Amino acid sequence: MSIRFTSTARRGLVALAVATGLTLGVAGCGGGGGDKKPDTPASASKSGGSDPSAQEGQSDAPLAEVKGSNGLILDITSATRDSGGFVTVNGNLKNDADKSVVVPAALSGNETEVIRNGPSLGGATLVDSKGKKRYYVLRDTDGRPLTTTGFTTIKSGDELAVFMQFPAPPTTTTDVSFELPTFAVATIKISG
Repeated sequence: MSIRFTSTARRGLVALAVATGLTLGVAGCGGGGGDKKPDTPASASKSGGSDPSAQEGQSDAPLAEVKGSNGLILDITSATRDSGGFVTVNGNLKNDADKSVVVPAALSGNETEVIRNGPSLGGATLVDSKGKKRYYVLRDTDGRPLTTTGFTTIKSGDELAVFMQFPAPPTTTTDVSFELPTFAVATIKISG
């Protein structure tokens, strides 16, 4: 009985250590601790989720605004290339409807590994039309997407700060199409 408890406790501690490491890793990918802060912080829905990584040079005007189903709007505020070989896309997912909206399951994509880890923006992709490549949201070794997760409902008028990390296209590629299931397609510019 004590061996089973010890084994279970050990697995729990390992899971906690992995989750902590991922959280610190994603937060540390923000680009150097700049002093610039947005003028007004985004209010997150009370339904939870991961926080976006901090990005230098985020402007007040979004790179793109894409409309989704049921009154959801995604304002893409930055797309930054990091030296680690990835691109972080930050934005705000807003509910413009007059009632609470259940976030569509399609946003998680259709990969079993990603879906198994709960609601996310794992279905997002960046498309480099010149290089003829599609870049999917990065995943860790357990299949968890490196994106905002754990949100299910957004109340009317609320917004949720979100992020997604992708492998970086070649440095010569600056314009890519951002695609998210149930949302319109937008062309965004990668900085950095």
